Amino acid sequence: MKVKGSLIGMMAALFVMPAMAATNFGASAASSADLSGMPAVRERTQVNYEKYETRTSQKTYDANDGRNMYYTQPANRSALYKQYAGADSNTNVRTSRAETYRSELKRKYYLAHPFFQPTKGKFGSVTDLAYNMNSYDVSLVPLPTTDWMSDNAFAWDMGQFSIKEDLSFGITDTVAILATARFDVSDYKADWKNPETPDDKMDDSDFSLLGLGAQWRFVDTADWIATASAYYQYQPDSSNNFVLDLKAGYKVSTSTIYGLVRGWYLNFDGNSYGNAIVGKNTDGVEDMAYLVYNDDAKNVFFVEGGLGVFSVLDEDWTLNVEAVFGNYDWHNQFSAKAAIGWQPNEWFALNLYGKMALWDSADGDEFMFWQTNSRNNTFVPSATATIDNYSEASVGVQAIFMF
Repeated sequence: MKVKGSLIGMMAALFVMPAMAATNFGASAASSADLSGMPAVRERTQVNYEKYETRTSQKTYDANDGRNMYYTQPANRSALYKQYAGADSNTNVRTSRAETYRSELKRKYYLAHPFFQPTKGKFGSVTDLAYNMNSYDVSLVPLPTTDWMSDNAFAWDMGQFSIKEDLSFGITDTVAILATARFDVSDYKADWKNPETPDDKMDDSDFSLLGLGAQWRFVDTADWIATASAYYQYQPDSSNNFVLDLKAGYKVSTSTIYGLVRGWYLNFDGNSYGNAIVGKNTDGVEDMAYLVYNDDAKNVFFVEGGLGVFSVLDEDWTLNVEAVFGNYDWHNQFSAKAAIGWQPNEWFALNLYGKMALWDSADGDEFMFWQTNSRNNTFVPSATATIDNYSEASVGVQAIFMF
């Protein structure tokens, strides 16, 4: 393929979704490896991690005849209480001792909980550092009118470091607002099958997401908890997005079992999106190759749903497991996430997580491949492209504060 010194670029497909519950990776299409889900406003639940008992006792009991019956601390609850009637008496009286028990529940705000949000007048901060990976193989079949291609296959690979900050504020105990921003440092590569064709590479760093939203915890009882969230997101040079998130959970002992539904409405700056190879040919003229996921996509809608469980392992340690199925316009995906959290106090937590696409419908999908004709510098369809071996994964750590 005669694209000399070209760069791997991201076109309008860079759908970097924020990380509320970290479940919508893949929503950004194959060219994006942001696996972190919705904006990371998390809402607390009251979880009992410790139950203990206290008791009351008396030192002196009054007998009916006015004599005193003295109490000695028993070795166990079945011990006898002995009545002393005097030196000339050997009468023993077996009696019972009344005890009062009080159950006390010690509660804690778990900041890594998927329903966490700051209480009235407090701030919540989630700083997310992640490494994201995305790769797939592409096979090209040139169209009859194409005679300038010298290679027909390449492997796409992306590695990306991202830092994302979600700052929330509790207007009331049940309503919070959120501002979010994300910065990515990405490395893109196309490894061409023909050893004589040099690999195409590009390093890129930029803000990929700015957003503002609100969350409402409209149910929080001893057994149930539920939230509704709405967000506006701006992806520079890509799209304006409107997001709705619904979650509901049932509290069981020290766990919360929950379901979620999310939807994204994306309004693109252009009318198509995909991955592009951009550079200059041997004559110094700009050359471009474009794998088009959707060429009639002024507006698209993504939706996903899933189930999860959040458990308190002990006072300071938590576990969160989640499974999600999503439809992201050009492909469907089933993914899983696991996170373990450590929270030594009420205001700080660390959350280590990993995510992976377990299945994706992208394998076998066919797309149109466009390219600049170096002979006349026209941008025309040049081949059909087939994707295979689609892979997506992410690992990261979140530092969470409430102050």
